[in-house]
Amino acid sequence: MQSPADILKGIWTSAGGDLTALERVRLTGEEPQIPSSFRVAVAGQATIAAAGLAAAEIWRLRSGEAQDVSVDMRHAVAECRSERYLRLDDKPPPPAWDAIAGVYKTGDDRFVRCHTNFPHHRDAVCKVLGCAPERGQVAAALKQWKGGDFETAVYAAGGVVALMRSYDEWSALPQAQALAELPLISIEKIGDAPPKPWPEGERPLAGLRVLDLSRVIAGPVAGRTLAAHGADVLLVSGPDLPAIPWLTIDTGRGKLTTFIGLKSETGRAQMRELLKDADVFSQGYRPRALAALGFSPEQAAEINPGIVYVTLSAYGHAGPWAERRGFDSLVQTTTGFNDAEGKAAGIDSPKELPAQMLDHATGYLMAFGAMMAKARQASEGGSWHVRVSLAQTGRWLWNLGRLDGGLNTPDLTGEAVHAAFMETVSSGFGTLKAVRHSAVLSKTPAQWRRPAMPLGSHPPQWPRRS
Repeated sequence: MQSPADILKGIWTSAGGDLTALERVRLTGEEPQIPSSFRVAVAGQATIAAAGLAAAEIWRLRSGEAQDVSVDMRHAVAECRSERYLRLDDKPPPPAWDAIAGVYKTGDDRFVRCHTNFPHHRDAVCKVLGCAPERGQVAAALKQWKGGDFETAVYAAGGVVALMRSYDEWSALPQAQALAELPLISIEKIGDAPPKPWPEGERPLAGLRVLDLSRVIAGPVAGRTLAAHGADVLLVSGPDLPAIPWLTIDTGRGKLTTFIGLKSETGRAQMRELLKDADVFSQGYRPRALAALGFSPEQAAEINPGIVYVTLSAYGHAGPWAERRGFDSLVQTTTGFNDAEGKAAGIDSPKELPAQMLDHATGYLMAFGAMMAKARQASEGGSWHVRVSLAQTGRWLWNLGRLDGGLNTPDLTGEAVHAAFMETVSSGFGTLKAVRHSAVLSKTPAQWRRPAMPLGSHPPQWPRRS
C-alpha cells in the first residue's frame, strides 16, 4: 500500500512538479483517522499538501526563497469536514439535507439516492413521481418504479438522483471506461499567449485574480484555498441562483462576492470586463452552460489570452455522462462507494463515506491544478485548461486501497479533538469559529485576510493591486 509521501509524489509529478520540491514536505499523522474502509484521511492530506506545495513552489519562482510545507493528517481531515465544525455565534450547523433527500428502495429492490437541496431538483423528483414533497409519499411512489428507470427519468426532467451500484456494475459502464482513459487532473494548453509576469506581493498568490463561479463544496473549496495563499478571489453568483447558506459561509472565507446576472447582456458585459483582468477562471457550472453565454474555455482565452481556465464536472469531460449533473453524495452512490462501505460495515443498505471527500479532495486538486498551470503560463506562456471531476477523484481514492477494520475507528467528535485546528474570526454573518487551513508554509503562512460575507456584498470589480 502506498505511503502518504508516495501518494503525494504521484499527484505532484503527474502535473510536472519538480521532484526536489518534495524534499521540503513533512506529512504527519497515521491512518485511519475517521471510520471508513477507504483511505479518506490520506486522500485529504495528500490533496491539501499538493496545493500547499504548489503555493510554496510559486513563492520560490517569484522570490527565489524556498520554504517547508507540513500537513497533519488529523487537521487535514478536520478541514475536509470544515462545514461540520463551523460555528456561527456558537451555534452548530442547521440540518444539512432537505426533508425528502436521501436513500429509498424502489419496486425492483434497488436503492436510489435523491439530492433535493435545490428547489428545482426537488421539483423534478416530485414531478416524475407525481407526488408531494413528503417523505412517505416519495417512498410509496418509488415502489412503483425500477431504480434504473427512475434515475433516467429524473435526469431527463432536470433533476439529480443516483442508482446505487456495486463497483463492478459501475466499472462495466461506458462512463467508467471513459474515465479510465483520463488523468486525475488534465492540464492542457488551449491557446497562444505571452507569459504574464508575476505581480508584486508578499504571498505566493498575491496580486493574482481569480473568478470563482461555483457553488456547494468542491469549487468553492478551490477558491478558498487560492485565497488562503493570497489570491484576490471574487465569487460571482446570481441573485436568483439557489445556494446553501451554511456552505456559503464556510467556503466564503477570504473572498469578495458579487452578483452578476449572466442571462442579461449587461451582466455578460460585466463578466467580460472582469475576465479581461483575471488570471484564473474557475467554474463548476453544468457542462456547456457557460459556453452558451460566451464563456467557454476557448472563448475565455480569446477575451484574455493567457487565462488559466479550470473546469469541475461530476463525471468527467469524456464519455456518455459528460453532460450529467451530480454531487458528491450521488457520485459516491453511483460509483460503488456506498455499496462497498455498507458491505464492509455488514449492512444491507448504502453507507456514506464519513466526509464529503470527493468534494473536498477535488477542490484541493482544482486549486493545485490552477497553480501548476499558472506557473507554466508564467514561464512558457499560453492559455491553459485544467479539468477535474468528482468521479475521477473517486476513481483515484478507490485505487489507493482499503483499510481492514477501518470502520472500527472512533469518529472525530467533541470540542477537544478539533479545538486545536480552529480560529475565531468576525464575518458578515456574525462571529465564526472555523477550521484553519491545514497546509503550514514556513515562510508565507496561509491565512484568510477577508471575512466571509453574504453573497453579493461587493461591486463587480477587482481590488487595486498593491
